[in-house]
Amino acid sequence: MTTTAPVTLLEDLTQAVQAIPLDSIVSRTIYRDPSLKAIVFAFAPGQELSEHTAAVPAIIQILEGECDLTLGEDRYDARVGFWVRMPAGLPHSLLARTPVKMLLLMVASGKEPE
Repeated sequence: MTTTAPVTLLEDLTQAVQAIPLDSIVSRTIYRDPSLKAIVFAFAPGQELSEHTAAVPAIIQILEGECDLTLGEDRYDARVGFWVRMPAGLPHSLLARTPVKMLLLMVASGKEPE
């Protein structure tokens, strides 16, 4: 089936950010519209995002590597295939143990479930 609807397509998300410089975090916004922002992050080993919150619900999916992911007061051993949806305002942080690539989806519209 062929579609004429406009699409945004990346055949391999891990290639959105190819090189990870030493001691660096790299990010690339791959999609943005009024209701969704999609960002691929790449972390060199030992790099971290200190605890912070987001004003909107967000989804994290680990594409490559291993990291310590803290969500609220819970710590997870996050590796390839790890997926989590976080409510707005949840404190979270990440520490890369290996080179890590992750997809972050920020859902700007939509209410929190009751």
